[in-house]
Amino acid sequence: MKKSRLSKVLTISLAALMVFGLASCGGGGSSSGEDITVISREEGSGTRDAFTELTGVLQDDVDRTVDTAEISNSTSVVTQSVAGNPAAIGYISLGSLDDTVKAVKVDGVEATVDNVKSGDYKLQRPFNIVTNGEVSELAQDFINYIMSSDGQAIIEEEGYIMTDENAPAYEASGLTGTITLAGSTSVSPVMEVLADEYKALNSGVTIEIQQTGSGAGIQSTIEGVCDIGMASRALEDEEAAEGLESQTIALDGIAVIVNNDNAVEDLTTEQIMNIFIGEITNWSEVE
Repeated sequence: MKKSRLSKVLTISLAALMVFGLASCGGGGSSSGEDITVISREEGSGTRDAFTELTGVLQDDVDRTVDTAEISNSTSVVTQSVAGNPAAIGYISLGSLDDTVKAVKVDGVEATVDNVKSGDYKLQRPFNIVTNGEVSELAQDFINYIMSSDGQAIIEEEGYIMTDENAPAYEASGLTGTITLAGSTSVSPVMEVLADEYKALNSGVTIEIQQTGSGAGIQSTIEGVCDIGMASRALEDEEAAEGLESQTIALDGIAVIVNNDNAVEDLTTEQIMNIFIGEITNWSEVE
């Protein structure tokens, strides 16, 4: 009889321990005190340039991103890296955000299109197209399409913010030929949709889009390798001095993302800065 009661006590105790253990592990890599894995974009990325400037990671023209950060060369790779690591944090285009990761609030404000429009969400930047001098008739026609009411409507449908609510309608030109674009991996997804819709109206046109990053796209425009550059940041003074012209086609937020199992929901701009410069290294420091 005593043995039976002892077995019951042990069974109940073990069950309680298992429940406690599951409760401790469930719901968040962050709450278990894991070291933070910082995921950053490569140097020359427009998203990185805008993020570091807006969060204070950039100070006195010095990018202080922690040396231990894992460097990713595209928006999709950042998303995949964060989705696969419960302790990771990164940043991506708001328009590219999907349910494989979670966007945290920044200073209590959600990363949404409405909050970018209102200015309440501070991590935002322009999507620009860049040209070098006079472009071809075909390239200009594609730019006209992007800036038309048709193109601006697509931009909004894809989750970005249009820049001209009173843009004129586009009329198909019937032009033929090839347009080459190069640059930002953040701008590329919406540009691909714009290109497909433009080609549906102008069947004799081929559009090649190279995802090389903002800096590389701007350099390709300077060198005449592409017709139109794509950048998710403003031109730097030395780039503008090369004779480049920049035009904003949309506004986009920068979402700070963590793994879906991370318990953290909200970070201050200061906390984000300190994570990315290596001053905060463990998730327990922001709980």
